[in-house]
Amino acid sequence: MFLHVVGHNQRFRVIHNTFRRSTETIFRYFQQVLYAIGELISEMIKPASINTPTKIKYNYRWFPYFRDCIGAIDGTDVTAMVPRSISAAFRGRKHYTSQNVLAAVDFDMRFIYVLAGWEGSAYDASILADSLSRPDGLRIPEGKFYLGDAGYACRPEILPPFRKIRYHLNEFSAKHRPLNARELFNLRHSSHRVTIERAFAVLKNMVKVLDQKPFHTFDTQVNLVLACCILHNWILGWGEDDFFKEGVTFDEVETGLRRQ
Repeated sequence: MFLHVVGHNQRFRVIHNTFRRSTETIFRYFQQVLYAIGELISEMIKPASINTPTKIKYNYRWFPYFRDCIGAIDGTDVTAMVPRSISAAFRGRKHYTSQNVLAAVDFDMRFIYVLAGWEGSAYDASILADSLSRPDGLRIPEGKFYLGDAGYACRPEILPPFRKIRYHLNEFSAKHRPLNARELFNLRHSSHRVTIERAFAVLKNMVKVLDQKPFHTFDTQVNLVLACCILHNWILGWGEDDFFKEGVTFDEVETGLRRQ
């Protein structure tokens, strides 16, 4: 029943008609399962390894330039339902209320840090500063860094792309090759950082409760984000799912450039 609720974003009364259980029973066991999954956070969402990722170590295009990179970091909007009195703070660049979720992933698309509950109007850089200041927040080993988008300032722990220079993979093709070192860096940066965009897309396609208007209290909505990230990591480690598909990589883009 829990998976049915989060996977399809169904109300408890719909689950009642499907499973023939009272809404009180469904609510009680939903909360129990949510709590049980949340207790796995320290086991399922672990900090990144300080070793050079395999995808970087054995690829001359990445090594040694990105040898100290251990993952990618970004924020994403998750649809939220909040009281009208505070809805303005949760209405950011989207036309609906949302919470801004900060997450970091490794290059196997596993979540290694998640911070949920911030207002949708909050800036990614502000949320990152908060996560770094928390006693139990994001810890980046000395000498290591994450890839971030242009919304983050360049600092020892975060490496953004060059601003005002072509960046996204779809901006490069056989007719639009990298013209200088900065464009080449941005192309390789983009093809690595796209891992977190793919992780967000997979997560929201897999569990509709994060991509549609929820029907729970805000505290439960925050806990659901963490629970869904835990389930995401569990599937990557021990399960199989049709949502996990390969995306366009730098290798494919560069191969297309060389053929011309």
